[in-house]
Amino acid sequence: MLPTIDWEDGDVVMIDQRKLPAREVYVRCRTAKDVAKAIRTMVIRGAPAIGVAAAMGLALAVRRSTATGTTQLATEFYRACGMLAATRPTAVNLFWAIERMKRVFAAAMLAGQSTDELTATIDAESARVHDEDVASCRALGAHGAAVVPDDARVLTHCNAGALATGGYGTALGVVRAAVEAGKRVAVFADETRPFLQGARLTAWELVRDGIETTVITDGMSGALMRAGCVDLVVVGADRIAANGDVANKIGTYTVAVLARAHGIPFYVAAPVSTIDLSTPDGSGIPIEERDAKEITHLGPAQLTPEGASVWNPAFDVTPAEYVAGIITEHGVCRPPFDASLREACGAA
Repeated sequence: MLPTIDWEDGDVVMIDQRKLPAREVYVRCRTAKDVAKAIRTMVIRGAPAIGVAAAMGLALAVRRSTATGTTQLATEFYRACGMLAATRPTAVNLFWAIERMKRVFAAAMLAGQSTDELTATIDAESARVHDEDVASCRALGAHGAAVVPDDARVLTHCNAGALATGGYGTALGVVRAAVEAGKRVAVFADETRPFLQGARLTAWELVRDGIETTVITDGMSGALMRAGCVDLVVVGADRIAANGDVANKIGTYTVAVLARAHGIPFYVAAPVSTIDLSTPDGSGIPIEERDAKEITHLGPAQLTPEGASVWNPAFDVTPAEYVAGIITEHGVCRPPFDASLREACGAA
């Protein structure tokens, strides 16, 4: 598996996804503030991965604390929770992980744990968040492999691989599991403007794994489908509403509409931590807008004229009606999603 994020000598170390594929550079985070900056600046990205990063950042906060008592430690812990929650608004895994860590911290405080015991408790919980994410990806990959035919040509958008998770991946976890099951799979990776996660990250992962990969520009997917070259689409998600509406990287909605027009099944792969039952439908999902320079510039080179306005939403919402199934670690959820998603989350 790719070393997305891990502990090293007491620090959180993560691969800098902004530098791939040209260079493999690792960023060392010594404080929770460093982790928050890494999430905000896209050193680490992908909904499950930033949830894992947040949990590890909170463990770092208590490790680095100089608090002399539990009350002071609690103040520092909850301040770090707020700082990490303010990094990116769309991916619900971030908030899921922070709330999970808060519950564990509160229970440990109620049990009268000392500062050293609290630190050990939060350390252990952050490790569980990481390990459970990897296990969830492997389980959903196994479920998803069943929907992938032999000799499948899979189109994916953005990067939902090991880099976007604690390891193994969601959409690419489905691809990997299908290959491990002996199926022949070829992948078309949308470049995914403007951050180029498909061209830079998805292709990098798949080439490393020896899986046949073709990079296409975002505008080519319709022509590819019309030519009969795509058997199914599998993407990840940053938040799934209770009715099955899916927020994913900008451009996903376009791919879903094209897939429907060409009779191609469109699947979403995500752990249940990405499902937000408190949000009834996609209209309630907050959509992050990012810096205009991600569109106007490519490195130091300016691509657009001065004076042109820029709109740069990082995500769009695909209505549930375009989704054939949502692949989770508990199985493939099918319409009606309001029932199947609740069952997958254990809320039925």
